[in-house]
Amino acid sequence: MDNYVPPFEITNGMFDAASKIMERLGELYGVNEWERFPRLRKVSRIKSIHSSLAIENNTLSIKQVTDVIAGKRVVGPVDDIRAVKNAFSAYNELNNIDVYSLDDLQRIHGIMMSGLVAECGMIRTGEVGVFDTQGNVVHIAPPAQIAKENLVQLFDWIKNSEIQMLIKSSVFHYEFEFIHPFRDGNGRMGRYWQTALLAHWKPIFRYIPIESVIKDNQEEYYNAIRKSTSQGKSNVFIEFMLDVILKAIDGIANDAVGHYSHFSVQINKLMSVLETYPQSANELMNKLGLKSREGFRKNYLLPAIEAGIVLMTVPDKPTSKNQMYYKI
Repeated sequence: MDNYVPPFEITNGMFDAASKIMERLGELYGVNEWERFPRLRKVSRIKSIHSSLAIENNTLSIKQVTDVIAGKRVVGPVDDIRAVKNAFSAYNELNNIDVYSLDDLQRIHGIMMSGLVAECGMIRTGEVGVFDTQGNVVHIAPPAQIAKENLVQLFDWIKNSEIQMLIKSSVFHYEFEFIHPFRDGNGRMGRYWQTALLAHWKPIFRYIPIESVIKDNQEEYYNAIRKSTSQGKSNVFIEFMLDVILKAIDGIANDAVGHYSHFSVQINKLMSVLETYPQSANELMNKLGLKSREGFRKNYLLPAIEAGIVLMTVPDKPTSKNQMYYKI
C-alpha cells in the first residue's frame, strides 16, 4: 500500500500547462484586493455550486440557486433545493477540512448528500458506475469490497507525493471518479475535493469556479474520463483538467476586471479620503466638499459599501446615528 502510485505519466505538455497556470495566477491584477470583495466571492461560489449540481441534472437556474442561498422561497423540486443548500454548507467548510483526511471526505459527503441518499457519508456497499449526459456507461467502478482500500491508498499517495499540486489534484480527481466510493454524489465530491486540494495549496482557488468550466465542457469531461479509463492511465483527464483550470482563471480574471470597472469616479474619490480608522459621514462629506447628504449616500457611500470596500462600525444598523465608516 505504501508504494501505491496511480497510473499516469507526466508529459512536457502538462508542465507547459502548469507553467501557464502559474503565470496567469501571477498576472491577476490586485488579487490581494479583490479577494476581499464579498460580491465577487459570492458570485464565484454561486457559479461553483450551480455548475457542479447542473452537471448532476439539478434543474435550478443560477438565479434560483442564488435565491436559495439567500434564504428566499424558491419553487422547484424539493431534492434540487436541498442539494443547493447542502452544497452551500459543504463549500462553507472549505477552510475547515483536512484535505488529506478520509474522515473529512466522508464528513463532507454527509453534508453534501444529507437527505438525498440513505448512505450519505458512508463508503458504498453496492456496485455503481459513471454515466454521461445521455445515460451511456462511461465507467463501471471497482467492486464495493475494495473501494475503501482503494480510497485509503489514494489518500496515502496524495498526502505523500511531491508532484506539483495542479497535476496531483487532477490525478486525484480522476482516481476518485474511477473508485466511485459512494453510492451517489461522487461527481460533485470529486470536483469539490480537487477545489479543496487546490485551495489548500493556493487560497485563491476558493474563488475560482473550476466547476463552471467543467459544466461548459461537460461532454469533454466525460470523454476524458472514458479515454483515460480505456488507456489505463489518467493522462487525458489530467490534460483536460489543466486546460479547465487555465480557462477558469481567465474567467475569474475577467470577472475581477469587470468588478473594478463598476467603480465610479465618485467611489475612487471616496476611497482617497477614507482612512483605516472610523470617520463620520459629515467628516467624509467635508473632505470631499459635498453638501448633499442624499447625493453622498447614493453616489459615493452605498455603492462602495455594496462593493465591500467600505466597512461600517455598526453594520447591523446601517442608518444608526452613530454610524462611522472606514476601509481595511
